[in-house]
Amino acid sequence: MSVDVASAPLVRRPHGLRRLYTWTVGWAERPGGGWALFGIALIESSVFPVPPDVLLLALCVGAPRRSFRFAAICAAGSVLGGMLGYAIGYGAWHAVRDLFIPYIFSQAAFDKVATLYQGNAFLAILTAAFTPIPYKVFTIAAGVCEVSFWALVGASVVGRSARFFMVAGMIFLFGARIRALIEKYFDWFAWALLALGIAGFVAIKYLK
Repeated sequence: MSVDVASAPLVRRPHGLRRLYTWTVGWAERPGGGWALFGIALIESSVFPVPPDVLLLALCVGAPRRSFRFAAICAAGSVLGGMLGYAIGYGAWHAVRDLFIPYIFSQAAFDKVATLYQGNAFLAILTAAFTPIPYKVFTIAAGVCEVSFWALVGASVVGRSARFFMVAGMIFLFGARIRALIEKYFDWFAWALLALGIAGFVAIKYLK
């Protein structure tokens, strides 16, 4: 029996980002999901360009009852990563400067953060830790400018924990509905996350 190819229904392959999302959500039930989240949060605080919120969101959506556990893992990795960024800025900046500027962040962004540290360093770090402003610029610049290490740690613990636990709380309370929205409007969410990342770099220019 022959099949009329022209009349057969077309099966659309999922978009690349959507396939990545589906794959990432699957990590929620795997032992390696928490370690992957910790690793990304750790390196994002100093060198990695993609924020850990993407994986945190996907893991929480995949297993809403474990949302707060994932948030704690993400916050711990991010704070430790901030300490690493501080160490890079404090002890190795002259050796690695050309690797970071302009490939990780711009000279203008670094100079702006250094200027902010002449005011209230704790508040500047706290703002960057909670908002889409690139946190890695602040951690490394804190080491270069010799900001108090404990000011960095304290602001990071408060800001990063508040940010990640807010995401986890939303998923814990509204997991099924949020998952349905994400899966229905995933492309829009992906573009929104990209826009937030760009907005974070732009925001540095206007911080006072």
